[in-house]
Amino acid sequence: MTPVLSQSLTLEDFLELPELEQSPAWEYVAGHAVQKPMPKLRHSLLQKRLLTQLDGLNENYLTLPELRCTFGGRSIVPDVVMISFNAIQFNELGEPEDQFLTAPDWAIEILSPDQSSNRVIDNLLHCLKHGSKLGWLVDPNDYSVLILTAPQDVKICRGDQLLQVLPDLELQLTAQDIFNWLKLGKKE
Repeated sequence: MTPVLSQSLTLEDFLELPELEQSPAWEYVAGHAVQKPMPKLRHSLLQKRLLTQLDGLNENYLTLPELRCTFGGRSIVPDVVMISFNAIQFNELGEPEDQFLTAPDWAIEILSPDQSSNRVIDNLLHCLKHGSKLGWLVDPNDYSVLILTAPQDVKICRGDQLLQVLPDLELQLTAQDIFNWLKLGKKE
């Protein structure tokens, strides 16, 4: 079961919580702090492989794991995000500000066995409502990838169906490619 802090909080109060940066991540949704489940091996493996596959595809984007994104009255931590360098705020030293206060261009969530798919889809829809171009929900138990785009277009991909990526990325990836990453030590 996903831990939830019972008292209703403002976003500002949530961002001041001392346990906010503990692992696994806490998110703020509908006035409550909700802790994400602790990732297990398959989740972590898919997250690592997605990061490796996406990182450096386009010099205009940065691919990051577990970045807290606070926007539109929520504070969420997608498993993988791609963000445009134009969306990053820099300090006077030319370093990025720690607080990322906008929707990522692409948010990817990997469903954990004890995680609510509706809660995760709700966060992805929130991202799209506030400017994200693409959301993926990777379901390792169903071997499917739910693709969400604005305005609320939804598609489930399995097998050798090509997955939609950001338009300016040169990448051809199928659901089967992603789930083949789980077959450690076996070449397909």
